[in-house]
Amino acid sequence: MISTKVAELLNQQITNEQFAAQYYLAMSAWFYARDLDGIGNYFRVQSKEELMHADKIFDYLNDVGAAIEMGTIEKPPHEFVNAVEIFEKAFAHEKLVTKSIFNILKNANDEGDFATVTFLQWFVTEQIEEEANASQLVSKIKMVSDNPSALYLFDQELAQRTFQPEAGN
Repeated sequence: MISTKVAELLNQQITNEQFAAQYYLAMSAWFYARDLDGIGNYFRVQSKEELMHADKIFDYLNDVGAAIEMGTIEKPPHEFVNAVEIFEKAFAHEKLVTKSIFNILKNANDEGDFATVTFLQWFVTEQIEEEANASQLVSKIKMVSDNPSALYLFDQELAQRTFQPEAGN
């Protein structure tokens, strides 16, 4: 049975995921406004993915009979200096999400809540992928940001990303 504390942490994580979705949507809008629609697409897909994560947690809480409480989603930052800053902020945000997931996992493990520990393993794997991807994109944007031709190709690369809810992307 899930404890009140772990349920509260998971409810907070729903809010965190919803905030992340809004944050990535704000990043997407910044790129769309600069005609970098491929990079805008990347962050828009990222936003959808975060909402899917929130839904997974929502469904889990429902499945284990825990109370589901929607939290307040703060307005995300929406003014950015440049593309490099945005990718660095996205990477930093993924690190915060990982830390939050690990905190929930630790609490669930400490309480012997093996169902939640098992449930969270998907998120641990997901965060490893998210951080690796974000780190790689920071490196790439730093390489191309001052080169219009390279930035165009990078934009085209990120335009190929699609949302695949079944795969967890």
